[in-house]
Amino acid sequence: VQLQAFGGGLVQPTGSVRLSCVASGFSLGVYAIGWFRQAPGKEREGVSCVSTSDSSVYYADSVKGRFTISEDNVRNTVYLQMNNLKPEDTGVYYCATDLEPKNSAELCATPGYRRFRGRGTQVTVSS
Repeated sequence: VQLQAFGGGLVQPTGSVRLSCVASGFSLGVYAIGWFRQAPGKEREGVSCVSTSDSSVYYADSVKGRFTISEDNVRNTVYLQMNNLKPEDTGVYYCATDLEPKNSAELCATPGYRRFRGRGTQVTVSS
């Protein structure tokens, strides 16, 4: 199982960026998968998760209305479209899954690290 995130960089406040996570070794659409972020001095946060099996989507309160998660099961890729970015969105973003029957909220909001997670991509929001 491998997860590789792409698309980070330096973005100005109110700007947008789309992250991609390419999955290999398993097929999307069976188990929940999501995006998490880690900022210096802050706890890991489940940003957004999706579960196709029960059609559930989870967003952290801090990103609701600004971020959108989506899956492309043909490309085996999950995306995170991030709009109206704020400095507090700065952090390392990575995708992760447990490959277990969970809904999106269970995957995102359960404390601790997910069983399978890839290297992250840095997103820095600054002027």
